[in-house]
Amino acid sequence: MTKTITIVGLGAGDLNQLPYGVYRLLTQSEHLFLRTKEHPVISELGDQLHFESFDTIYEQHDDFDHVYTAIVDTLLTKANEMNIIYAVPGHPLVAEKTVQLLLKEGRKKGYTIKIEGGQSFLDSTFQALEIDPVEGFQLVDAFDLRKEMLQLKGHVIITQVYDQMIASEVKLTLMEQLPDHYKIKIVTAAGSSLQELREIELYELDRETTINNLTSVYIPPVTDDTILYHQFSSFRHIIAELRGPNGCPWDKEQTHQSLKKYLIEECYELLEAIDKDDIDHIIEELGDVLLQVVLHAQIGEDEGMFSIDDVIKGVAEKMVRRHPHVFGQQSVTDSDEVLANWEEIKKKEKGTREEQSILDAVASSLPALSKAFHLQKKAAKVGFDWPSVEGAWDKVKEELKEFEDEIAVNKDHSLIMKEFGDLLFAFVNVGRHYKIEPEEALSSTNVKFYDRFGYIEKMAIEHNRQLQNMSLEEMDHYWDEAKKLDKE
Repeated sequence: MTKTITIVGLGAGDLNQLPYGVYRLLTQSEHLFLRTKEHPVISELGDQLHFESFDTIYEQHDDFDHVYTAIVDTLLTKANEMNIIYAVPGHPLVAEKTVQLLLKEGRKKGYTIKIEGGQSFLDSTFQALEIDPVEGFQLVDAFDLRKEMLQLKGHVIITQVYDQMIASEVKLTLMEQLPDHYKIKIVTAAGSSLQELREIELYELDRETTINNLTSVYIPPVTDDTILYHQFSSFRHIIAELRGPNGCPWDKEQTHQSLKKYLIEECYELLEAIDKDDIDHIIEELGDVLLQVVLHAQIGEDEGMFSIDDVIKGVAEKMVRRHPHVFGQQSVTDSDEVLANWEEIKKKEKGTREEQSILDAVASSLPALSKAFHLQKKAAKVGFDWPSVEGAWDKVKEELKEFEDEIAVNKDHSLIMKEFGDLLFAFVNVGRHYKIEPEEALSSTNVKFYDRFGYIEKMAIEHNRQLQNMSLEEMDHYWDEAKKLDKE
């Protein structure tokens, strides 16, 4: 016996919209199953129908995925015994997950699945809103709504907004992208005698009492570009405009080489903001660093070499490859094991490419202190390191004595400078054993010195004193006050 499931759509509204062919199938069927009986057509046909609905299944499960799976399993079991009709709201192929599951699972198991049509709510919704989808249109299920998927330059219709809870979740997601007072429309029972269309402000969405299972939310296209300035695509377009034919002369002149100094400056300004724990400036400086990244990528695109898409794709692939404990099956116990795996994967990625030294992996353009730290770190990975921090401390004492001796017996500045460099290098090694990055540490101290000296200047002004006329003892007193205030 051929196992046949015929799927029909109940349309988006009342009986007047129902095609005659679907009407006949519904009224003549002895084995009719409804995803839900809560639909105007079912109410109007009343005693003309003999059906079994799945409304009770919704009450038996905590999430819709389990509901849909249970419905499909039941339908496939019933179809083993008889040919059945399965009716869903709207059109079977528009926003109906049970239908998609039936098509996939049913046909895989040898069932014959027929779709006999039905009127989608979209046609009536387009008519009610008087919009042309050719201008750009996106249909989104409220249950799958994520802020990054929204294409707000076109018409957006969000379906299955059937109660206040779902409406609240939709509102919160939209408010991450749009102003609270952005005008949207609520469409209920489009195309039927019960059709209702209301314009409200976004923040009011979950306060509407008329929301039901026939409700959709319409988001008109965003025409004010400033509303979308927070989106990466908007920022990318702005940079392209700056580099375009009618853009800024300075931006158009820049090259990878000319921008190097700005990237360094912006990175240090970001570090300073982080050291000060100044959130507003962290945001601003991160933006400046991002500007440098996108500028470099735009130059690459203008030259036909690469684009920001290549940059993002490359780093995304790298993150997935180097985190098999997150994106694969590998297990790790702690961050040390993560770092060890990272280095091993990195080594394999380089393949047979030979370097003259393992130290060649350290960027030559790093600031000297940071470069010293990373050179030592690389050497330590192959065993060239003190077995404990005590050895590093002994080296500091040795280098300090050599520096003092050089000062005492030698007037050659270059030799004194070399001994001072050795002392710094030894101190960096001590810090490395304590997991202290020297650039970060010294930057923090620079900020601290600036703030405390600024306090001395402030006190001098308050006491009508000139700094050059103050004694060292006086300045040291205010320094200690500033130090105390820091601790408080």
